[in-house]
Amino acid sequence: MIVFGSFVTDKEEPNDVDVVIIMDDSFDPDQLSGEAKLVFDHSAAQSHFGASVFWVRRFAIFGDPQTFIDDWQIKRDRRRRGIIEII
Repeated sequence: MIVFGSFVTDKEEPNDVDVVIIMDDSFDPDQLSGEAKLVFDHSAAQSHFGASVFWVRRFAIFGDPQTFIDDWQIKRDRRRRGIIEII
């Protein structure tokens, strides 16, 4: 899980949290229920938790997980965003 957005900056009043979750290849969100299921539905997570949640299965990332994380940290303007990795 990678957490980024103003939540991980030095802003005095952060106003958003963004999350990327790398799941095992066998992960099936249709097997979830309740709030756990909402986490894996981008618009539902935004509405219910106030978080932008993105997820991907491990086979869909380019290269190894660390390369994916390193690439995710680079913003469109080529600067690095602050991130926290949770394992």
